[in-house]
Amino acid sequence: MAGDALLTVRNLHTHFHVGDTVARAVSGVSFEVRKNEVLGIVGESGSGKSVTALSLIRLIPDPPGRIAQGEVLFGGRDILKLSYEEVGKIRGRDIAMIFQEPMTSLNPVFKIGKQLTEPLLFHYDITRAEARERAAAALDLVGIPDPRRRLDEYPHQFSGGMRQRVMIAMAMICDPAILIADEPTTALDVTIQAQILELMLKVQEKREDASVILITHDLAVIAETCDRAIVRYGGKIQEAAPVAELCETPLHPYTKGLLASIPHAQEKGHRLNAIAGNVPSIFDLPLGCKFSTRCKDVLDRCHTEEPELREVTPGHWVRCFLMEDLV
Repeated sequence: MAGDALLTVRNLHTHFHVGDTVARAVSGVSFEVRKNEVLGIVGESGSGKSVTALSLIRLIPDPPGRIAQGEVLFGGRDILKLSYEEVGKIRGRDIAMIFQEPMTSLNPVFKIGKQLTEPLLFHYDITRAEARERAAAALDLVGIPDPRRRLDEYPHQFSGGMRQRVMIAMAMICDPAILIADEPTTALDVTIQAQILELMLKVQEKREDASVILITHDLAVIAETCDRAIVRYGGKIQEAAPVAELCETPLHPYTKGLLASIPHAQEKGHRLNAIAGNVPSIFDLPLGCKFSTRCKDVLDRCHTEEPELREVTPGHWVRCFLMEDLV
């Protein structure tokens, strides 16, 4: 499938230096984003999902963060080796991102219209009037009524769901090849969540071969919207597979725990399942398997050895000693 890859990530390491301590937020991550697919990245808070996304477009604050090694290949070039100016030409136009919290992502002192037209004026040789028309069309596309009037309003004049729609419009206004959506439905109620996810995928379909990286902690959202999924824990990929296969035949104990924790309507009155223990501190990860401190199927070697990510069936990868007999 290499020929279908829009973006290829190889052996990515992103570290944060705090005093004499190093937090390895992303540790040897490799994956690809294929044309016209929705790739889900799922895991609990602290698994390195957002740091991975920020690393792809070089938005890691340095210091304290640093992309220690790896490759991010897009359009035949390694983004990690480009100059700041060259990366700036890719951000927004070719690879765009919807951030977690729209109220902090939108600048409160600038009107929505200014923030929407800024990427258009930066990436294209058009007039301000043309940029404003495209901005109004973008707001209309994401379902904001009376878009021309609302261009002259400030972020605080929009509801949470409407601000998220503005963020989607801003991310998609240059028709990027890859849209990174970092928990785009956080803090929204269930009804609005469904609308935002449907809207995001609908807007993405405007451009042929465009793809989405959807980052979330909710496997139910992954199952509903994605083609393939990557399960993250402790800065590493623990399992990766087509979504249908991942949900029907999960192999890693962590993936099984995540799926078991999804509430079901028919289980009313039953106690919700939960994965025992807590996510370890990024400053003090286990020596061996990163999930060893919470795994109910843990082996002695799991505490001292790090299992490799292996392909057990075509397209289905897992990092677990229990799966060695299947390889």
